[in-house]
Amino acid sequence: MKLIKVLSAVVIFMLAFTVNAHAQKNYVRDADRAFDSQQYYNASELYKKGMAKIKNKQEKARITYQIAESYRMMNDWKQAESWYAKAIKAKHNNDKMYLYLAEAKKINMKYDEAITAFQDYQKLVPSDPAGENGIKSSELAQKWKDSPTRYVVENMAQINSKDYDFSPTYSDKKHTSLIFTSKREGQSGSKIDPISGTMYSDLFETKVDKNGKWSTPATIQGEVNSALGNEGASCVNKKGDKVYFTRCDQLKKKWITCKIYMAPKKGNTWGTPEVIDFGLDAAMLDSFNFRHPTISADESVMIFSSDMTGSMGGQHSDLWMSTFDKKTKKWGKPVNMGPTINTPGREGFPYLSETGDLFFSSDGQLGMGGLDIFKAPLVDAKTWKFGTPENLKYPLNSSGDDFGIVFDGKKDRGYLTSNREGTKGADDIWSFYLPPLVFHLAGTVTDCKYGPSVAVQECTVRMVGSDGSALEVKSDKDGKYKFDLLAEVSYVVTVFSDKAHSTKAEGYLNLPDKEKGKLTTVGEMVSKDFTLDFCLVPAETEIRFPAVLYDLNKSTLKPESKDSLNFLYQTLMDNPTIIIEISSHTDSRASNKYNQTLSQARAQACVDYLVNEKKIPQERLVAKGYGEERPLRMADGVVLTEKYILSKKTKQEQEALFDLNRRSVFKVLSWDYVDPTAPLDQSQRKIIHPKVNAGAFDDSGDTTGADVQDSPVDGGAPNPGGTAAPAGGTTTAPAGGTAPATGTAPKPADKPKPAAKPKQY
Repeated sequence: MKLIKVLSAVVIFMLAFTVNAHAQKNYVRDADRAFDSQQYYNASELYKKGMAKIKNKQEKARITYQIAESYRMMNDWKQAESWYAKAIKAKHNNDKMYLYLAEAKKINMKYDEAITAFQDYQKLVPSDPAGENGIKSSELAQKWKDSPTRYVVENMAQINSKDYDFSPTYSDKKHTSLIFTSKREGQSGSKIDPISGTMYSDLFETKVDKNGKWSTPATIQGEVNSALGNEGASCVNKKGDKVYFTRCDQLKKKWITCKIYMAPKKGNTWGTPEVIDFGLDAAMLDSFNFRHPTISADESVMIFSSDMTGSMGGQHSDLWMSTFDKKTKKWGKPVNMGPTINTPGREGFPYLSETGDLFFSSDGQLGMGGLDIFKAPLVDAKTWKFGTPENLKYPLNSSGDDFGIVFDGKKDRGYLTSNREGTKGADDIWSFYLPPLVFHLAGTVTDCKYGPSVAVQECTVRMVGSDGSALEVKSDKDGKYKFDLLAEVSYVVTVFSDKAHSTKAEGYLNLPDKEKGKLTTVGEMVSKDFTLDFCLVPAETEIRFPAVLYDLNKSTLKPESKDSLNFLYQTLMDNPTIIIEISSHTDSRASNKYNQTLSQARAQACVDYLVNEKKIPQERLVAKGYGEERPLRMADGVVLTEKYILSKKTKQEQEALFDLNRRSVFKVLSWDYVDPTAPLDQSQRKIIHPKVNAGAFDDSGDTTGADVQDSPVDGGAPNPGGTAAPAGGTTTAPAGGTAPATGTAPKPADKPKPAAKPKQY
């Protein structure tokens, strides 16, 4: 009896062991089957259950790698990174695990570690460019993240769920309604997709009210959504009466392939979908995937993704283009968009903007990680030829998957899909907009003689832009002025005195033309405050200008003296309403009569040059010789009389002071000259007809004076007065703070209200 009991126990134990072993074996077998059927969620769970009692190290390493692959296919890159590292530690024999580990680290923003991992893969497989490209893209990703573009990207938490929400598209003309794809609860059939372990995806719709609030998304009405299938990336034509969308059907838990459908709008619902066959036979349609449709504004062209024969990515998808035949009302056979757009990687989620530019996602171009969004500009509208794709960089792109972009018409705002850091679910819809650049110019006009503490009030500050704009403001009681500036415009700023005054003086010469302030916002990527300060020369009793040279005891101008008088000519041109007296002075070392005659002749020589050679109206000039009658008064009040000069001990000191008395100066007699030939009253610049500059600092047409000489008259002392120089003259950008605009260019648009955007499957 005992023997029977013992034998029974042994049999029971062996049966239990056999059953357990059989069950254990089935976990791995079933996991392999699920993986081959693209049921990656089920596969990962079965592999983890089955590997617990696996003793064979090689098989255990294989299962570890398969789990990593499952997570990669589900875009769970954190889990994928962990399991690829385990597969490498287990010494699995597939070199791709080094590449995928590197990609996982890049997507998880571990750029330094990613570069090292790509280098490891490059050593193992030097013939594969993926290693070198991975290193470059990791370096670029870090660079772009450190220096982002101006776009602002925000999570659309109002419409996102804890599940997949992606591929938005506008569904009405006014862009107040969005259709997007979602795997949230409430979809048709309410069943679990064994591939992702989530609900099947349907098309949902949301609408925005006048306050910018989006309604709770609901499945679109009609026959578009199916019970056992995934509806994916879609687009609606400009009229809003047709929706083109992706549908991926299943049969017995296996994919049949994805196809593109079109459903017409019927009232408030969508009608029966019709598959678009592109003139291909049923076998071709059933053998490959056709997804992510986008159509041109005139509905003449459709671009979509497919892995059909001829794709550069092999089993990966390329972008293809089909043209609509108006006669047959059929979409023509697809044409591969070629190596400019497609790569050996994945291309998908195309979007044709209203201007015809192509936006799409790719993991085969250099990018930040996963899918990045690229822009290929339309270069030939007749042939639909596109230029070289450009990465949209950070923050429109991230280390995660970024795809399904759509723009709000021609505005710099819209929506995209991303699973970047901050995503609430698996994939989320994010809004983006380009905030306006805000630029201000402010400055102060002061007195050149008395310094920055003396403000010049009520002078005219004119700003002319390269876009044709022209604005004027008056300096306030503190000499301050302000302007708003526009982006991508170069400006020239000039100061006019008019009847400007300060506490020290009642009149000022206009800022010389060559000393205009210049600044540009061209190429500026951030908002900025500019400063330009100026100073004006007061119109006092004597205004010095560069030395005029004569031969000894003669009034004939030396050739180099004409350069000095050209400065005076420019002053007259910059101040078209002034009448001046040019006066010449001598020292006291000859007779008074002789000095008077010589000084008058020298002053007249200056006037004659300006009238005869420079064509200044005679009425604006008065020549006056003062001989030795008006010795110079120094800044400290000392008058350089002959007695004072001869009191100096050395001959050298005396000669220097005599030289100072030998001078040519001018003063303003009147501000009221009106040119009778002028088409406008030059004393009143009410209407401005600015020259539109071709470039940032185009000075064509400007008249500038000759170089200033500092040599004294008859070997006298250097000129202490000279030109009206801007105290600023250069642009500075003080940190922070904005100056309120007194003179304003057309104001930049206010920050746009973000509109909701959907995603593509």
